[in-house]
Amino acid sequence: MSTKISFVIPAYNEELSIGPCVEAIRAELAHTPTSAEIIVVNNSSTDRTEAVARKLEGVTVVNEPKKGLPQARQSGFLAAHGELIANIDADTLLRPGWLANVLREFEQCPKLVALSGPYYYHDLSRRARIVVEVFYVFTFLLYFLNRHILKTGSVLHGGNFVVRRTALEAIGGYNTTISFYGEDTDVARRLHAVGHVKFT
Repeated sequence: MSTKISFVIPAYNEELSIGPCVEAIRAELAHTPTSAEIIVVNNSSTDRTEAVARKLEGVTVVNEPKKGLPQARQSGFLAAHGELIANIDADTLLRPGWLANVLREFEQCPKLVALSGPYYYHDLSRRARIVVEVFYVFTFLLYFLNRHILKTGSVLHGGNFVVRRTALEAIGGYNTTISFYGEDTDVARRLHAVGHVKFT
């Protein structure tokens, strides 16, 4: 049976976060069983990230010595076998229902090539959370303008987006000339040219 979804987790010095991140993914797979794999990309960590990740059952560890988020995402993508590539940050905890929602969105829309959404910052103060919510309102308006009115691009949130393998292959993968900032904007713009990119 082919792999339905590959979780790719870039990790630089995330020895404390990687375990809870993987456990949250496993919890989602327990509630919404599907063929899946979990790939942790150790991106030149200087702590015990690699050792901790290798002890996690069912996790594949890929080493990417060239430091940089696009490089890590590309290495994970090349090692993945899934029809869908889920890009998750190592300090991210998937919320209940995340996987069911992702699978439903892709099944309902064959033209959908990428899906993204916001983060919920559970450790922020109430005031800081309000600021983040205002930011996401602005982000959604920007997404609506770019995708539906100007038709020039879309929005993806770097550590929380899922893309079809075929679409990522069609655009040549991630742009590894980008050192860090803007890699999600770049891939959103290029994916927009091959299908629907949705921010929800």
